[in-house]
Amino acid sequence: MNISSSKYKTILSWSGGKDSAITHQRLLKNNQYSVERLLVSVNESTKRVSMHGVRVELIERQAEILGIPITYLKLSASPSMDEYNSLMEKQMHNLMEEGFTHCAFGDIFLEDLKKYREKNLEKVGMNALFPIWGEDTDKLAHSFIDDGFKAIFACVEKKKSVSDYVGETYSKEFLDEMTAEIDPCGENGEFHTFVFGGPIFSESIPHQKGKIEDKEYPSPKGEGKMVFRFCDLVLG
Repeated sequence: MNISSSKYKTILSWSGGKDSAITHQRLLKNNQYSVERLLVSVNESTKRVSMHGVRVELIERQAEILGIPITYLKLSASPSMDEYNSLMEKQMHNLMEEGFTHCAFGDIFLEDLKKYREKNLEKVGMNALFPIWGEDTDKLAHSFIDDGFKAIFACVEKKKSVSDYVGETYSKEFLDEMTAEIDPCGENGEFHTFVFGGPIFSESIPHQKGKIEDKEYPSPKGEGKMVFRFCDLVLG
């Protein structure tokens, strides 16, 4: 791949889901940035993407098709914020030594999270990018589908009206049927997706749907437990 030396060498925070894919699509159209690494947070014991529960081998197949190597942020099963921050800072220092100057995220409207990312990257002398920040999530969701992306609901919050969609395709039918409590892009954590095809990929990622199961996690606000329903996606 012939990368222009005038472009900023950029890391993309990658979950394998919809917002990551849209962010990469935007950066491909921007002549200022060159995405040359995917940063993936994984549970080291389960070998799955943190929160999304997607198997690493599916993420690696995405990366292979995109032609972009992965740097993993290997986390324990229930990492503290101190653990996460320490590992992230170490990885950012390592990536800076490789010449990276920017890290891009697919955040849309969570202001606290944006400030958190900016503050922590500033500590190590890197720049944060938010290519889809502030955009209308309904328009983003529809354009994602109109552009030919294909995604599946990998993880959903069980107590929300989206819970029955786990393992189903992210579609306009879903957008038409969803209730007002659900953000069209799942920006409040209502659901997470795995993208298996679309304009940024030269071929689709073959996958099969496995077991569906529920798991409990502590609420980030300290208000008891949250229950998420996962569809175990398998490569092939």
